[in-house]
Amino acid sequence: MALFTKEPEKNLRTDPNARIQPHPSAPPPITPTVVTTNPLPSEKPAMPVRSTPAADPRAAYLDAGSKISGKLSFDGPIRIDGQVDGEITGKDSITIGESAVVTAQIRAAAIIVAGKVSGDIIASNRIEIRPSAKVIGNLTAPVLIVHEGALFEGHCAMQPEASQSPKVTVFAKDERVGPVGVQKQA
Repeated sequence: MALFTKEPEKNLRTDPNARIQPHPSAPPPITPTVVTTNPLPSEKPAMPVRSTPAADPRAAYLDAGSKISGKLSFDGPIRIDGQVDGEITGKDSITIGESAVVTAQIRAAAIIVAGKVSGDIIASNRIEIRPSAKVIGNLTAPVLIVHEGALFEGHCAMQPEASQSPKVTVFAKDERVGPVGVQKQA
């Protein structure tokens, strides 16, 4: 072994691509393991799975750190997990997440509430109030689903689309009824 000589040692490797062999007494290398939270189809998930906006590429998303005041309008689906004050209008579905605090009038085709909402909610198709929801306001929709555990304070009107427009029946001149309920003849 040439400790203090200027001659290079003949046993040293000079190939940079050569692999260094571990010492025989060294412990085996640690290989990382991948832990997934998605259960097998036969298993029940340990935690509820939160839907993400990435599931629908046209979905809008307001995260928990968002604070917005004013009028919001959306053409596609939206999920709100932040704070909104004002008015929310959507043509598709609106989902109010568990961490959301909304003080607004909400109008859309379908509305799912899992957070706190203070204001009127009007849906043309359906309203669903999840167990974690706290809703204070009036609800109007042809289909209303209120899960056990949800808090709802207000009035609800379940009007299908057909009954929202006034229905007018026109009688022919011969079919009119007189003031006492007797049919007049011409």
